[in-house]
Amino acid sequence: MDISFLLNGDSVVLRDISPTTTALDWLRETRGLTATKEGCNEGDCGACTVMVTDPDGTSRALNACILFLPQLDGRALRTVEGITGPDGALHPVQQAMIEHHGSQCGFCTPGFIAAMAVSHVNGETDHDTALAGNLCRCTGYAPIIRAAKAAEDAPVPDWMTSDRSFFLPEISAGGSSNQGFDEGGGKPPVGDTLQPRSTDALAIAYLANPEATLVAGATDVGLWVTKQMRDLGQVIFLNRCEDLNRITQDEDALSIGAGVTIARLIPLMDGAHPSFAAMLRRYGSAQVRAAATIGGNIANGSPIGDGPPALIALGATLHLRQGDTRRSMALEDFFLDYGKQDRRPGEFVESVTIPRQPDRLRCYKLSKRFDQDISAVCGCFNITVENGRVSAARIAFGGMAGTPKRAAAVEAALTGQPWDEATVTKAMQAFAQDYSPLSDMRASARYRLETAANMLRRYYLEDQGQRVAIMEVQP
Repeated sequence: MDISFLLNGDSVVLRDISPTTTALDWLRETRGLTATKEGCNEGDCGACTVMVTDPDGTSRALNACILFLPQLDGRALRTVEGITGPDGALHPVQQAMIEHHGSQCGFCTPGFIAAMAVSHVNGETDHDTALAGNLCRCTGYAPIIRAAKAAEDAPVPDWMTSDRSFFLPEISAGGSSNQGFDEGGGKPPVGDTLQPRSTDALAIAYLANPEATLVAGATDVGLWVTKQMRDLGQVIFLNRCEDLNRITQDEDALSIGAGVTIARLIPLMDGAHPSFAAMLRRYGSAQVRAAATIGGNIANGSPIGDGPPALIALGATLHLRQGDTRRSMALEDFFLDYGKQDRRPGEFVESVTIPRQPDRLRCYKLSKRFDQDISAVCGCFNITVENGRVSAARIAFGGMAGTPKRAAAVEAALTGQPWDEATVTKAMQAFAQDYSPLSDMRASARYRLETAANMLRRYYLEDQGQRVAIMEVQP
C-alpha cells in the first residue's frame, strides 16, 4: 500500500507499507523520532499523543499507538519535534511548561505538549477536558494546567499554521494512495488493503471482499493489533470516505453518517439532547473521541457501548448498505445476541437517523471512574408525559445483557399510568423481568439490577425538579 502525508511540514511518501503498522512504531523505529513515547499502547495514557491536521484544516490530538499509518494518508502529522520551530524556537506551550515547572520525569511531557498545542491552535481553553487523556504521575496537573492557561493568549507560531492550507496534490506530486480507487472504473483491487474514497466505492470493495476488516477510528480495532497481536488480514480503511462524515438535519430528523466522530457528535447533541452530550463527554478521552466514530460504536455490537442505549431510547433508525441494496431497521433490532448483529456479508453501517422530538432524554452512566471508564451500567430514559400520565416510554440499557437492550416490561409498567411515585416504585420491580445481568469485575448482578431500578427513580425525581447530578454540590 502507498500513502503520502506531511510529517512536521515535510512531504512523506511511503511505498508498500504494512496497513497495520502504527504511527507510533513507525515514528520511533523507522524515523528515529523517539520523543513520542509508548506508555499503555492502548490509547489510555496519552504519552503517544500527536497532532493530526485534516485537509479541511481541522487539527486533532490523536493517540499514535492505535493510529494506523493509512489513516494519515492525505493529512498532516506533527510530533513534538515539529511543534518546536524549524530554527529551534519553542512553541508557547513548551515555554510555558518550562516557566511553570510542568515537567518532572518528562516521560508524559511530549504527549502533554502535543495535546496543548492542538488546543492552542484551535483556540480551546477547556484544559481540564483537553488534557484528561494525558496521564501524569510525577508533577501533577496543577502546574500543567497553569502552563496551558499562561499560553492561551500567545500568538500561534507561523510553522504551526502551515499545515492548515495544504491540499493533497501538494503533499506529493506522485499522488496519494494507489489503493484509493474510485467507483467509476471496473473491478476493485483485491489485495491486503483498500482505501475507498466514497460510500459507493466502499460498497463495491466490501461486497467483493466481505471478509475484510473495516477500520474507521481504530480505537477498538487498534487494540486487536497492539494487545491481542491479531493479524487483521485484508483491511478496508474508511477515513477517505468523506460522505460517511455527513450530518444532515431537517424538520423531521437528524441523519448522522457512520464516520462522524464522537467529538463532532457532541455539539450536535448539545443542542438536541444535552444529557446525551454530557455522557458522550465521558466517552474515552479527547484523543479517543476525536478518532472514534458513532458507526463503529454501533457496528462492533458491544453490550457496554455507550452510544446505542441513548440512540435506542431516542427511537433511532439504522441504515445499512450492501452493494447497491440499502435497508433500514430500528436500531434495537440490529443487536441479535452477544457478538452477533443483523449484518449480512459485505454490508456496512452507512448512517443512523434520530427523529426530531422534544427533549425528554436522560442518560445515566455508572463506572468506577467518572472519566475514561467502561460502563458498569448505562441507562437511558425517554419518557413522555401528557396530562399527568405516561403516554410513551423508551428505556434502554447497556451492561445489563449480552446486547444493548430495551426494558420492555418496565416500559409497559409505566405506559398509561399516572406519572407519580407509586407508578415509578411499581415499575422498578419490572427490571427483573427485563434483565438477568452477569457479575463481573465491574459490578455484581445484584448491583446492576438495583442501580438500574434506581436510575428510573432518579429520572422521576429529576423530572420533578430535584437536583440529582452526583457531580453537583447541594446547597
